Amino acid sequence: MEIISFVQQSKKKRAIALPLRRKSINSVSYAYTYPSEKHIFKAGKVQKDLTLKNCFASLGQGITNFGTLLANNIKAIVISLFVILGIAGLAVTAFFITDYTLSHTKVITLNAQDSIDYDSLDKFMKNFALEITSEVDENGQLTDSAGVGTGAGLQLASKLLSQPVEYQIYKVKSGDTISGIAKKFGLTNISTLISVNDIGNVRQLGAGQKLKIPSIDGIVYTVKNGDSLNSIATANKIKLENLLDVNELASETLTVGQQLFLPGVGLDQKTLQSRMGELFMVPITAKFRWTSPYGWRADPFTGVRSFHTGTDMACPEGTPILAAMSGRISEVGNNRTYGNYIIINHGNGYQTVYAHMSKAISKKGQWVTQGSKIGLVGSTGYSTGPHLHFMVYKNGNRIDPMTVLKK
Repeated sequence: MEIISFVQQSKKKRAIALPLRRKSINSVSYAYTYPSEKHIFKAGKVQKDLTLKNCFASLGQGITNFGTLLANNIKAIVISLFVILGIAGLAVTAFFITDYTLSHTKVITLNAQDSIDYDSLDKFMKNFALEITSEVDENGQLTDSAGVGTGAGLQLASKLLSQPVEYQIYKVKSGDTISGIAKKFGLTNISTLISVNDIGNVRQLGAGQKLKIPSIDGIVYTVKNGDSLNSIATANKIKLENLLDVNELASETLTVGQQLFLPGVGLDQKTLQSRMGELFMVPITAKFRWTSPYGWRADPFTGVRSFHTGTDMACPEGTPILAAMSGRISEVGNNRTYGNYIIINHGNGYQTVYAHMSKAISKKGQWVTQGSKIGLVGSTGYSTGPHLHFMVYKNGNRIDPMTVLKK
């Protein structure tokens, strides 16, 4: 019998481009015709025994093949990685820089309607100032119409410093204000009523509530560990004998938790702001970026010096906007400058404005508490990107929002 043998030679592998793909051949068939018969030779996979040696051999061969594959395609892989990183970098730049670090004030020509928008808002805010019946300075001191301290309470207090402090009870009436009540009883600083009655927020005072009214100005102090009458008197600039007389102390022995009345002392400005409800929360709690601050600046596009009336918080469209402080929605509107906006009257001379909303959720006349959702961030009106333009007015005049925001 004539024996015919075939030798199958492997084809040379060639480099491949990404995406990486390798086709495996399980078997291959060859056929030829011998005078009158057809003979088929079929080559299949070689079955190897499962041994530790064979496992290591297969692993080594796999690593070698992978290394060869990387070596043959290293150029394509490097180029692909650079392309991917470049696209990712452009996307990040577009998201965080283009949308979230600009001032969001585009170049437009202000016309008569825009002037009306600004003037109308300022006039609208001025009207709120009429609600203030008595002025209070940043230290809580009452002032008359000329802006000068009354002084009557101070003179009265100096005469009573050697006498024990006395209290009377007052029932709050509808329309009362903390400053009006203080003035009615000859006190000169609203810190006195706030401290003695432990008022957390004067905006929450209601008709029917009972207040303790001391005979002189001062605040309540709670004794801490390590305190002495001398240290308390020195720290608060009080004469030791006055501290003893006003509190009817027979000895200088103090106990932790004991309460003393400190005559003529007022609350510090930060505490007073908080108790007056003048520390507003940041109206966005989601992630955002501070962009344009309050004050004079050069327009980032035109270079023209202009006054930025609030502070900007850039964040994605649809981010919830919250009421910075409790109050009543006094206006819900839309104009070319501010787009969709909301104004909240917080009382005590304070109002806040939330501009460029994509949507206003609250209704005019609605009472909202601090942190209530009132609208959604947008880019309506005079704006180049989604952000909240936040303004604060006090007694009808714009102020820097950062001076009243909780840090």
